[in-house]
Amino acid sequence: MRDWRFFSIFAAKFNINLFKYIISMKPVTYIGCDDAELDLFESQYELPEGMCYNSYLLAGEKIAIMDSVDPRKTDEWLEKLAAALEGRKPDYLIVQHMEPDHSGSIRAFREAYPQTEILASEKGLLFMQQFNEGISMEGTRAIHEGDELDLGGLTLRFIAAPFVHWPEVMMTYVKEVKTLFSADGFGKFGVYDADPDDWACEARRYYFNICGKYGVQVQKALDKVKELEVDTICPLHGPVLEGEKREEAMRLYTIWSAYDVETNGVLVAHASIHGNTAAAANLLAEMLRARGFEKVAVADLCRDDMAEVIEDAFRMGRMVCCCATYDGDIFPPMHTFLWKLQLKGYRDRKVGLLENGTWAPVAARKMREIISTMKDVEIVEPVVSIKSSLHDADIDQLEALANAISK
Repeated sequence: MRDWRFFSIFAAKFNINLFKYIISMKPVTYIGCDDAELDLFESQYELPEGMCYNSYLLAGEKIAIMDSVDPRKTDEWLEKLAAALEGRKPDYLIVQHMEPDHSGSIRAFREAYPQTEILASEKGLLFMQQFNEGISMEGTRAIHEGDELDLGGLTLRFIAAPFVHWPEVMMTYVKEVKTLFSADGFGKFGVYDADPDDWACEARRYYFNICGKYGVQVQKALDKVKELEVDTICPLHGPVLEGEKREEAMRLYTIWSAYDVETNGVLVAHASIHGNTAAAANLLAEMLRARGFEKVAVADLCRDDMAEVIEDAFRMGRMVCCCATYDGDIFPPMHTFLWKLQLKGYRDRKVGLLENGTWAPVAARKMREIISTMKDVEIVEPVVSIKSSLHDADIDQLEALANAISK
């Protein structure tokens, strides 16, 4: 058995990246899979760069496997696992998150390694039965907050992280290597090495659409993590995070989970039928840029990726919703957008309204009804109302709205 304390001192003295060296020595081995062909995550979020399902082999005197992968990649994963085992047998399969993209290969794993004990939270074991009808629960064990598992050279401490992003989620800390296995936390869209120099962009879109509703629960998990000495974060999606990238990820998660403003900017989101509402939105955006905001983003809710627009709405502290009246109500793309914001827990922001209608504009009133249900969202005055298209007489209204949203 390796003397981990000596190894850590040795690594620090000679400026060796401990985690990378350990991977080369195989106490921690990455056995995840890329899925470059997957077009939608959860059948709704666009994946221009695919997705990865991370899995890890932890080897002390005993061997633990950290999560399985989506059933699309079962065969590839089992091949990687067998190669990493080098003829040995795993003692434990730890299931931190029971969503099928991480647990979808459990049945196949059980068939290949029937003697391996499966560890998950109590809810995790329940979900395992729900997703795998008839699976035997013999050789399974529930793990709880603070439980430890000694592999002989590696000590795994389990941390409850409910609703990051399902209720059964556990994270795992390995103190000898100062590594946190964070389940869905700190994940991102894309294959493993997608956008290596820009983690935040797809991590932000991932966070607000996957975990955005559960900021309070994420903060509770972060409080637990901040008590630990963590050098490396190993999520179930996206790259392993070390050094400055780990520090930046922790900083951003602290902002995001508190619903704080990350960027001093304004999102101008429009749902326009014939282009006239869009023209008013674009002119308003120019007025806002002239007022010195760090970022003014214009989103076409009829065409742009809705998940990216949701991301921008949470990223910035101000938003203007510009919508045409349709069938005596809101044009459907705006309704979908506001419903999704409501679903994800949009709060603590300042919002302006612009409506368009030819004979009976009601979009502003209908938008207000939805937005008023959101926690601590201020709707500023004036509400701009245009008839059919933008007229010279409307310019003063737009300027007044730009001033109000800027305060």
